[in-house]
Amino acid sequence: MASSSSSSSSLALFLFLSFSAFLPPSESHKSVSVEVYYESLCPYSANFIFHYLPKLFASDLISIVDLKLVPWGNAKLHANNTFTCQHGPTECLLNTVQACVINIVPDPSKHFPFIHCVEDLVLQGRWPEWESCFEKLDLDSKCIKECYNCEQGKELELQNAAKTNCLNPPHKMTPWVVVDGQALNDNYPSFVSYICKAYKGPVKTQGCTSASHLGEFKANAMLTWEKIRSIIAS
Repeated sequence: MASSSSSSSSLALFLFLSFSAFLPPSESHKSVSVEVYYESLCPYSANFIFHYLPKLFASDLISIVDLKLVPWGNAKLHANNTFTCQHGPTECLLNTVQACVINIVPDPSKHFPFIHCVEDLVLQGRWPEWESCFEKLDLDSKCIKECYNCEQGKELELQNAAKTNCLNPPHKMTPWVVVDGQALNDNYPSFVSYICKAYKGPVKTQGCTSASHLGEFKANAMLTWEKIRSIIAS
């Protein structure tokens, strides 16, 4: 009898595990979606990317976050798939450059340092020096330049236009931050608090248990690209 019971238990366990393999992952184990819709020369976008978004990387929050950066913002789409940007042609160029970097290096831990570097220059009024970020971060610029100088870059920006124009509710400002499907409007500086509220997984992140999720992030607020690179490399 014991042998029969053991066999039945083993069979039941096998069937359970086999069935479980086809089940979708538990909602509680999913990363929290964080989408940032922005434009490269907008001072508010640059401020958010430079001063606030590094919170994800300076703590362990990035481990529970699915970060999507969408450089388009208030650009306008015209006939024949042409577009103009709120802050002029240079912004269109930098939006496209950043879209190419995100596409070619899809891991946020790899492409964020470049975007952070560019937005640092924007805040300093030195955005014409943006190509220096390739050298600072040891990025191969060849394939990225090929992207933004050809149809691929334009196509990526048209995709970003479609994503931005499909927002519900529509974006009212830049940056426009959406956490777990919820638009934060002008509460976007408190995005970490929304991440911590949305996350239901088993991982206890230091970023959600420390004072940083309450907006007290003064010690690391002024992260330079060097610090960002060292944080990500560690």
